[in-house]
Amino acid sequence: MAERTITLLIVDDHPVVRDGLRGMFAASPDFEVLGEAADGAEAVVLAEILDPDVVLMDLRMPGSGGVAAIAELTRRGLRCRVLVLTTYDTDSDTLPAIEAGATGYLLKDAPRDELFTAVRAAAEGKTVLSPAIASRLISHVRTPGNEPLSTREREVLALVAKGTSNREIAAVLFISEATVKTHLTHLYGKLGVKDRAAAVAVAYDRGILG
Repeated sequence: MAERTITLLIVDDHPVVRDGLRGMFAASPDFEVLGEAADGAEAVVLAEILDPDVVLMDLRMPGSGGVAAIAELTRRGLRCRVLVLTTYDTDSDTLPAIEAGATGYLLKDAPRDELFTAVRAAAEGKTVLSPAIASRLISHVRTPGNEPLSTREREVLALVAKGTSNREIAAVLFISEATVKTHLTHLYGKLGVKDRAAAVAVAYDRGILG
């Protein structure tokens, strides 16, 4: 049994999923669910108000998604740890979530005991990754310089190539300017460049654009 009660915020756009998770955690004296959110924007507001130990975060939600919310929670310096709980384990989902500041990443088919263990570990600041995600990340680390751009990074780069400003990119993609800058920093690193012009030139040279 945990030494203290771990407080949670559940973030998912499906009410049935939220109800199921709430019921699961309510059945254990080790956890207390403080609230629920249906999208990323609501999650950020509630996390600031409720101050949970752990945020269980879905990634793909209408409106404001999980990655943008994780980045905003990180930017605001909130103490909560974010444990991603999603159906997806693709590179375009996994890597941006972890880069944005997620403490862990589990798939929704994880057994109850594994989920409980992951939440306890996340509350202590430990990294928690499902085996499939861990092996995927290791393969990326082993091939520096050849790391593919995520779907969102490609979208940002395509808009940069059209001469779009950070503010305009944020408006088009429904994300914050801070998130745009984060994506730019990541894709600069992956392409081995330091500015927008060089990024576009290298992207065309490698066939990423056009």
